[in-house]
Amino acid sequence: MSKHILVAVAWPYANAEIHVGNITGSYLPADIFARYQRLKGNQVLMVSGSDAHGTPITVKSDAEGVGPEVVYHRYHAGFIELFQKLGLQYDLFTSTHTENHFKVSQAMFTALKQRGYLYTEEQQQWYSASLGKFLPDRYVEGTCYICGFDSARGDQCDNCGNVLDSTQLINPRAKEDGSTPELRNTTHYFLDLGKMESQVVSFLEERKSYWRPNVVNRSLGWIRSEGLRGRPITRDLDWGIPVPEAGWDDKRLYVWFEAVIGYLSAAIEWAALSGQPEAWHRWWTDPAARAYYFIGKDNIDFHAIMWPAELIGVADEFARTFEGAEGKPLTLPYDVPANEFLNMENRKISGSRNWGVWGLDFLSRYDADPLRYYLTVNMPETSDANWDWDDFVRRNNNELVATWGNLANRVLSFAAKHWDGHVPNPSLRAVGAQHAAPNAFLRPQDRELLASVEAGFDSVGQLLESVKLRAALGEAMRLAAEVNRYLDEQAPWTQVKTDKDAAAITIYTALRAIDNLKLLLAPFLPHSAEALHSMLGYHAPLFGEQYTEGITDSLGEHQALRYRAAAIPGRWRPSALEGGRQLRQPGPLYKKLEPEIAEQERARLAGGAA
Repeated sequence: MSKHILVAVAWPYANAEIHVGNITGSYLPADIFARYQRLKGNQVLMVSGSDAHGTPITVKSDAEGVGPEVVYHRYHAGFIELFQKLGLQYDLFTSTHTENHFKVSQAMFTALKQRGYLYTEEQQQWYSASLGKFLPDRYVEGTCYICGFDSARGDQCDNCGNVLDSTQLINPRAKEDGSTPELRNTTHYFLDLGKMESQVVSFLEERKSYWRPNVVNRSLGWIRSEGLRGRPITRDLDWGIPVPEAGWDDKRLYVWFEAVIGYLSAAIEWAALSGQPEAWHRWWTDPAARAYYFIGKDNIDFHAIMWPAELIGVADEFARTFEGAEGKPLTLPYDVPANEFLNMENRKISGSRNWGVWGLDFLSRYDADPLRYYLTVNMPETSDANWDWDDFVRRNNNELVATWGNLANRVLSFAAKHWDGHVPNPSLRAVGAQHAAPNAFLRPQDRELLASVEAGFDSVGQLLESVKLRAALGEAMRLAAEVNRYLDEQAPWTQVKTDKDAAAITIYTALRAIDNLKLLLAPFLPHSAEALHSMLGYHAPLFGEQYTEGITDSLGEHQALRYRAAAIPGRWRPSALEGGRQLRQPGPLYKKLEPEIAEQERARLAGGAA
């Protein structure tokens, strides 16, 4: 039975280009998982967008001397270009700067307030006398009071990864002019997390058996060591979502609070754009629906603690507030498979030092599937990983090209040459059976290979289901290596000279195995899978269509990335490739890379590093 699967993907801040660490941290894992679920025939809704608010954007706009809208639109356009080239199939990639997101976020605020989970409190915040304004957390830097890092931001330390209280920074300084700020009182709304602590702990304990240890242990460890306390959800800022309260015109909703609401608002926006305004309920109020959140480890606290708390807090009040109708509780996260970090040549990726591989820059020189492959086999699922250019070239040549690409190309090319571009249709006379059942001509070794490869739909599928993507890809490639061994043993290149019937059985078997491997690898390598799918004589694509759409509302116009699903039932099942099928012109799926590429790319890094 088809399931409703919400794939919620981390929202990139619209103030910097996306690098390979970001891609392997959340965006690529989400797409692999979503493609697998679509192949299974499940109803997938994959949503995200540009995080357009908050101080990362205003800091950038101040530095450039332009409005935050200019900064947000520029990076948003780059994100969409990258995701299209990389093949990330968002049902909707939108933005937090939309009329819809404003309304949904304000409705969440109101629902939480009505249920008694918000309160106001005067707090101290850094104020710059020289600039004449309160300083939001990212406008303050100083020494981390936890690890001693001397360039910690007011909201989070990039060295130890801890969420910080900016008022406790040691030797604070205003980021804008370097002056020393002073603490002054200001009033804000707080989310009363303490009231929901027991419910959040229960939520985490219920998922402890299958969540990644780094996610659940960090979350429970933090709660048990510090407890949950009220956290401000408004800030002194003029860029963002207005607080829906009279007299609060000079404050905005805090970005940590409203950005995660984007998963819900994007689903509501998708439903409206699709002409099914009620459709979002299938993923958000149906108890049978499952929601998966793909994030990096620096966002664990917000997605495993804060966001569940918001959802628990609104309960069934959101629908009444937003739709004016009776509602049901909103769907809590089923899994939060957060990844660790990817380093670059044994150093931390740094935008300021240009030490990293940026997505669009990479795709200007290389194809998308080799990037997807390397980032998956090297995915930091349980510990930090490292991008190494020598390793990238080696894996591309020895694994992607030699093990898989050459296998498909040489078998298709052999069929084109010896069977006139058709799948061989082995004669039953080859095994002396005149009236045998279909596939009776298969020999024990052929049946053994096909059974092994077809079992991959269970073994690879189970790993994908549990979001063990690196192991899933490894299992699929192991099966590809089995097909190579089978061909080496059967040697159809020699068979065809003395026993073409035997060679026909071998190539027929290999083509069926390749057709199955194509599906097993499609979530990881969609571009080459579609190309191979066509070479094998299929007409309907494996996946649907990706396109952009201009959307205009009261806040202006923005581009959205959308996906139109293929009207095809689930394909995650063994192939039934028939003998005699017309094949199309074969060709190489991947390019071999020269070893010197690694040194060239390192020189590029060194040239840009400070």
